This record gives sequence, structure tokens and C-alpha cells, in this order.
Amino acid sequence: MSREAWSAIDVSLPPGVPHAEPAFPRDPTDRAVRGRAGWRRERLRTNLWLVPAVEALLFAVLFAGTVTVDRLSYDGHLRYADWVLNGTADGARQILTTIAAALITVVGLVFSITIVALTLASTQLGPRMLRTFIRDRGTQLTLGTFVATFFYTVLALVATSPGPHGDFVPHLSITLAIAFTLVDLGLLIYFIHHIATMIQLPQVIAVIADELARAIESQSGADREPRLGPDCGPDAEELLRRIDESGTVIPTPASGYLQFLKHDELVRLAEAADAVLQLPYRPGHFLVEGQPLAVVWPPEAAAQLAAQLARVQVTGPYRTLTQDVSFGFDQLVEIAIRALSPAVNDTFTALTCIDWLSHSLCRITTGWHPQHVHRDRADRIRVIAYQADYDRLVQRAFEKIRQCSAGMPAVMIRQLDALCRVMEQTVIPCRREVLLTQGMMIWRSCEASVPEPADREDVLRRYQTLVALHRAAEPENSTLASPLPAGP
Repeated sequence: MSREAWSAIDVSLPPGVPHAEPAFPRDPTDRAVRGRAGWRRERLRTNLWLVPAVEALLFAVLFAGTVTVDRLSYDGHLRYADWVLNGTADGARQILTTIAAALITVVGLVFSITIVALTLASTQLGPRMLRTFIRDRGTQLTLGTFVATFFYTVLALVATSPGPHGDFVPHLSITLAIAFTLVDLGLLIYFIHHIATMIQLPQVIAVIADELARAIESQSGADREPRLGPDCGPDAEELLRRIDESGTVIPTPASGYLQFLKHDELVRLAEAADAVLQLPYRPGHFLVEGQPLAVVWPPEAAAQLAAQLARVQVTGPYRTLTQDVSFGFDQLVEIAIRALSPAVNDTFTALTCIDWLSHSLCRITTGWHPQHVHRDRADRIRVIAYQADYDRLVQRAFEKIRQCSAGMPAVMIRQLDALCRVMEQTVIPCRREVLLTQGMMIWRSCEASVPEPADREDVLRRYQTLVALHRAAEPENSTLASPLPAGP
């Protein structure tokens, strides 16, 4: 990316706008720790094997404890409580075999329901929504509890065996196996209700919006202002000029989507090499092997840093929300444009997506300023990172839906209502201009594609409201000071 392109990125608040108290924490160390923790949590959560494996291990430990108590009772060292079941070895084997057979059957049923839910999600919502269902804790806990109970029952069945004082029957373990079976019955009812709720489109959209809100909060924080003094080194503009003139490119080691960058580690490595790193791509971008991953200045530090950068970045086959806020917007937009396709024709789902997109934009419009410049402990700039800016997020939220909603006044009206909602909470002039520009494009699309004058008049009233909100906040400084369009 050229220095001119970088200089166009809004890395701070415009002049004249007061620095309000941030809505989210700005401590860089805290953000780095939360970023790494979020990435590890995302990797561990997005699978269907970890929770069942952990629960099976815990139940195995529990069985080791209960069978020890059973052995002590068998040897006459203690007596069971009154609530512990008694019986013969044959009766115990019959009970445990019945429970194990029923549990493995239900496990197959739960897996089948899960696969059906994943297939439905892939068909109606798109393949990128599958990860939302796979990482669902309710599904993972249900599978894990059934598998762990089956494992516990099999262990109890194996432990029932002949002994020196007659057949050894683990009465306490069998009692707990029956208790766990009753718990599994309630869990099965919960799972059916949970799946029926989870596959509803409004619920899926709300879950994605909630994850996006958490990602916005975890990634928020403006660039840290340096201490005054000569030790702070050159500013970002001067460093970009030097990088353009004599920087050395470090290539990407493997193709895939850039998923995660350890910015604190990058700062530490750059500080150790007394260098500056420019990152021309952000998490969410697709990188091809050999494509620039970073640009290093001075050039003599490139050899030292090239071997170390591979362990501070993660590239994979898909995008994640951990450091890629744009992905959350893209997920909601994908659901909306699928709903607007002629094959689906579900306008109300698209309207729901627009409502939640406006919610997310309201969260970033005042308190969210992505960090582009990362400094070391001496306040010297060590990493200059490319981040998605406000303008691009607004474009992602509105443009594809507008392009797919030609001739649909209901969608245009809801988009203009959403822009009004965001405009009311936006105080930065350049961001208000971005919102007004989107409103103008929606109105032009309405003029070109809606033949009914009454429908155009409804859209026009919403657009006039948006323009009025814009003018009310800055009556003299509007760069789009054209008169309001006349009615049809």
C-alpha cells in the first residue's frame, strides 16, 4: 500500500472534535491480552470434540473416586448411605447394559439433529454461518454429557466382576449412572428446545450481532499519544516515507486468510531489531504465498525479523471475528442478500439484518477508533497496522443490500431509517457525510427502480429526515449542501 493511501486513513479524530471519554478500555496491554485470549478461546470453542473429550475425562476421574468407595465398601471398611441402590451382579449388568444401549442411541439422535441443523444453516444462511452453530455451547454440552455418561456407564459395567468375597458390584457407581441418566433425560428435552430456538432466523441474526458487539468492544482503542520529547522518534508520516523509499518486503509464508496478529509481539520484535514494521493487510484479508506480509525499515533488519514473523501471525482457510470486525458485518449482510434473492424472497429477514446492522454501527460511531500505530515502551512507533475504517464499515453495511434491493421500497425505507438512527448518535462531521452519501445513493436507486409515485414519496420522506438531521448538526459546514429533492 502506498504512502498516499496510508495517509488517507483516518487514524485520529478530526480537528476541532473533542476527545471524549472512550466507551471502551484503551490500555494497549489489556487489549493485547484480551486479543490473545479471544483467539485461543475461538480456536478451542469452534469444534465438536473438545467439550465431549473434557467431560469424558472428568467422568473418568469421578468414576475412579466412586469405584474406590465401592471397593472400600466391598472390603467392609465402610457402609453405604441409605440412598445407594443394592442388587446382584446380574441385575447390575442388566441395568448398565440397558442404560449404555439407550445412551448410545440418543447420542446418535443428537448427532443427527445437529447435522440437520448444520445443513439447514448452510442452505438458508450460507456456509459461513456453520461456525456459529458448531461453536454453540448448548450443542457441545449436550453431546459431551451424553458421551461422558455412556463412558461412565461402560466403566461401571466393566468394573462389575467376580471377587474374593463374591461378585464385586459397584453400587455407588451404578446409583450415579442412573442419576446421570435422569439428568440426560432433562438435557435431551432442553436440547430439542434449544435447537428449535437456535435455527430461527431472528435468533441467529441476534447471536451474530451480539458476537459482533463483543468483537467491537475487544478491538476498540485509539492510537496512544506519545510523550513530548526528542526520544519519541519520527512520526508516522515520516516513517511511511522512509518505508516507501527503502523498506524491505517480508513475504507471506502460506496462503490463506489472515486470522490473527500478535501486535504486542510484533512491537517487541521490532524494538529488539530497532526497526519499524508496516502491515499492509489486516486480519480478514486473503494472502497469497509470497505476497507482502510486512514491510521493514531499515532494510538490514529484514533478515532478523523474517524468521520470527511466522510465529506472530495466524493464517487459515476461513475468517474469524477475533480481530476482523468487518467479518461480522459481512455475515449479517450475507443473510440479508440471501433473503432478498428471488429464490428466497424473504424481505422481513433482510429488514431484521438492517436493524442489527444499525445497532452495530451505533456502537462504533463514537467510541470506536481502531489502533493503527503501536508504540514501544519508549513511545517510539514500531508497528503501523492497516485497520478497517469507519467509512468502509458503513459501505459494507449498506451498499450490497442496496444493490440487491432495487425496486423494493420497504428495504430502502428501512435502510434510511437505520441511517437516521446512526446519524442521531454521530458527532464527527466526516462520518456524518459518509452516512448522508449512503442516503443519497439509496434515494437515487429509488428514483431509478421504483415506478410507483406513492412508494417513491415514502422513501423521499425518510431521505429528507436524514438530510434534516445532517443539517441540524452542521448547518454551515455541509459539503453536500444541495437542496432537498423535490417530491414525485
